[in-house]
Amino acid sequence: MVRTVLAALLLLVLAIGLAITIVPRFLDRLYYEGPASDHYDGARFFNPDGDDTMAPPAGGSRGGFLWRQLTGSDDRPAWPDTVAVTPARPPARVEGTRMLVTWVGHATVLIQTQGLNILTDPVWGERAGPLGFGPRRVAAPGIRFEDLPRIDLVLVSHNHYDHLEKATLRRLWQRDTPTIVTSLGNDSVIAQTGARATALDWRGTVQVRPGIRVAVTRNHHWGSRWFADRNRALWSSFVLQLPAGGNLFFAGDTGFGDGQWPAEAAALGPIRLALLPIGAFRFVPGQMVSGAHIGPAHAALVFERLRASRALAIHWGTFRLSYEARDTPPRMLAAAMKCLNRTGFDAVAIGRTVEVPVATNPPPLPATTPVAMLACLDTPAVRALR
Repeated sequence: MVRTVLAALLLLVLAIGLAITIVPRFLDRLYYEGPASDHYDGARFFNPDGDDTMAPPAGGSRGGFLWRQLTGSDDRPAWPDTVAVTPARPPARVEGTRMLVTWVGHATVLIQTQGLNILTDPVWGERAGPLGFGPRRVAAPGIRFEDLPRIDLVLVSHNHYDHLEKATLRRLWQRDTPTIVTSLGNDSVIAQTGARATALDWRGTVQVRPGIRVAVTRNHHWGSRWFADRNRALWSSFVLQLPAGGNLFFAGDTGFGDGQWPAEAAALGPIRLALLPIGAFRFVPGQMVSGAHIGPAHAALVFERLRASRALAIHWGTFRLSYEARDTPPRMLAAAMKCLNRTGFDAVAIGRTVEVPVATNPPPLPATTPVAMLACLDTPAVRALR
C-alpha cells in the first residue's frame, strides 16, 4: 500500500515536472513575426511607456490571485445573478452625419453613421473565457444577434477572451463578411474562425470607404489567449476618421500608462464620441486604478486629454472581472466628472440607444493631473464605494 502511494506520488511529481516544461511551450503561439520596433523586440510586444501590467493586480502570485477569483475567497462585493435588459432594435442604416450608438454590453458597441454599421470587440457569448469557462454574463446582450443589422466594419482591439470571441466573429463573418480591422498578430487568431482581418501596427491606417479611414492607435495594455503566449500579439485603440461631424475613438482595453496616447488620437481630428472603459479597475479594496485598466478617475482624464465632445462608458457591469461592485464604476465616474467640472461623459444602460451630436469645438487642453484627480476623489462618499 505504501509503495503504491509512493509510486503514485512519484508519477504525480513527474507529471507536474513535464507540464512545467512542456505545457507552456505547447500553449505558446507565434501570432506575428516582423522587424523589431519601439514596441516589439522581435518576439513579443511591450508598452514603450513602461510595463506595469506584468504583476498580478492584487499582489502575490498570479496563481493565488486566480484561485481567489475562482473560489470567491477575496471578499468581493456581491454582484446580481442577472440584470434586466430591454434589447434595442436598431434601424438597418443611419445615413449622413447622424450618429446612433447602442451599448450591447462590455466593450461591444454598435455605431451607426454615414451608412456604416460598426461593431467594436463583438462578444455575444455567455462566458468570457476559454473552453466554456470564465466569468458568466450577468446582463444579456443589448441587441439580440438576430436583430443586429448587417455589419460593415468590426474593430477588434486585442486577443483577450472578453474582447475577441471566435464564436461571435464566426457568426458575423458567415452572415455579413464584414471588414475586420485589428492590430498585429490578432489576425492569426481571427483566421481560426474562417474570417479574414486586416492587421496593422500602431499608426497604421486603412481606408474602408471613400473619405472614411480606420487608424490604429497606441494604448497601454497586454495580450494573451493562454499564459505562455503573453504579448505575442499587439493591443490597440482606434480612431474612425469620418468625413464630417467628427471622429469616433474606441479605446479598447487600456491602462493609463504615460497618459500621452490620448493626444496621439486627438491629433487625427476632433473626436465626436469616445468609447472609454471604466470597469475592472479594482482588485483590492480601495484601489483606484490597475496597470492594465483605467478606472473612472483615469477614464475622466483620458476624456479630457482626448478633448472629446462626448464619451460613453464601456467595459463595466457585464462580466464580473474584478473586485468592485457592479454599480461602483458609473457612480465613481459621476464624481470624477464633477472634479473636472465637465459634462458629456456618461454611463448608460445596456441596450440603450443614444443619438450623438456632431463634434463641437475642442475645449482647451487640460492640465488636470492624476494626483489632482485622486485628491479630489478622496472624500467619504467615494471612499465608501466598494
